[in-house]
Amino acid sequence: MALRQSGPMPASSRSLAVADLLAAYQARLNAGQLRRDAAQERVLVRLQALADRLNATPGRTGLLSRLGFGRKAAKINGAVGLYIWGPVGRGKSMLMDLFFEAAPVERKRRVHFHEFMLEVHERLHRRRQALIEKGAPPEADPIPPFARTLAEETRLLCFDEFQVTNIADAMILGRLFATLFDEGVTVVATSNRAPDDLYKNGLQRDRFLPFIDLLKQRVEVQVLAGDQDYRLARLRDISVYVSPLGVMADEKLAKAFATLTDDATGEKRVLKTQGRDVVMPRWAQGVGWFTFEELCARPLGAADYIAIAEHCHTVIVQNIPRLTFERRNEAARFITLIDELYEHKVKLICSAAAMPQQLYTEGDGAFEFERTASRLLEMQSKQYLEQHHVD
Repeated sequence: MALRQSGPMPASSRSLAVADLLAAYQARLNAGQLRRDAAQERVLVRLQALADRLNATPGRTGLLSRLGFGRKAAKINGAVGLYIWGPVGRGKSMLMDLFFEAAPVERKRRVHFHEFMLEVHERLHRRRQALIEKGAPPEADPIPPFARTLAEETRLLCFDEFQVTNIADAMILGRLFATLFDEGVTVVATSNRAPDDLYKNGLQRDRFLPFIDLLKQRVEVQVLAGDQDYRLARLRDISVYVSPLGVMADEKLAKAFATLTDDATGEKRVLKTQGRDVVMPRWAQGVGWFTFEELCARPLGAADYIAIAEHCHTVIVQNIPRLTFERRNEAARFITLIDELYEHKVKLICSAAAMPQQLYTEGDGAFEFERTASRLLEMQSKQYLEQHHVD
């Protein structure tokens, strides 16, 4: 699992790190990298309060506490963390960046929530297998002891894109987080959904509702919903369909990725769907970057593209070729890909050998491609770009 995780923080730098949260935001304002945003500043004040309380939490003095063995989590209004939700493009990831860097906890971890849950299921499976191999009786409920193990490993858990989409996750979250909270783990999460909308319309959702109640009791909920969609503003300055192919096209895609991800390098991310892996070779802050070959020359199907569409608000596709009868299989996959991106209102940035109407003009499938060409044109429009991502 690709994680962003801190290394040890020298004791002498801890107080300075806490002060840096507000200072770093002000520095970005002064440099013109950000515009003053009252909604962001309200959330930033709560993050600063949490960082200060983590620094001053009772039981964290002395060597053991400095190493992260303190058991009491920082509380804000009786809560033990923050849940920040709101529309895309409002700066949630940026604020999480500032907080995670400044948080005065050595054993802290930042992870995409989907990846975290994949890891939870994998480790629970290994735990069960180890008991079987030892001939030991199965645990009545493996979740609480497993959660206590997690709590020993990590005192601060920061989740990007907190969302619940499957029943396997929904059925264990209550017991998992109840134990994490009881063990003193501080949780900070960003999400596009309010807590009450998590796992909306999911199977057996009534069994999930106690988790929502727990979350609202133990974590302070903050809405970040300013008027300005910064991601959309950036998209307006980006060429979303670049043709012809070549060095200049590649440079434009690289610039688009950097602009949308605050110059992130990007990392490999693996999604699981229907029991198999879907690899995103380069991902950062909800932006996935693929070549046409990676998406359409491999045996991927609708379920794979849906997984990508659910986890990316923006997809970059590099080097879309002219399509011919000889590449009809790739063309069929590309049609399916565009259908799923379109249905999920994913923003598409791509480089192509020709304009949409000229990509596939003759041969088997050319007629069916006309709808795809129309969608490629629509996906460049202001009206489409302003639509909210459907995850």
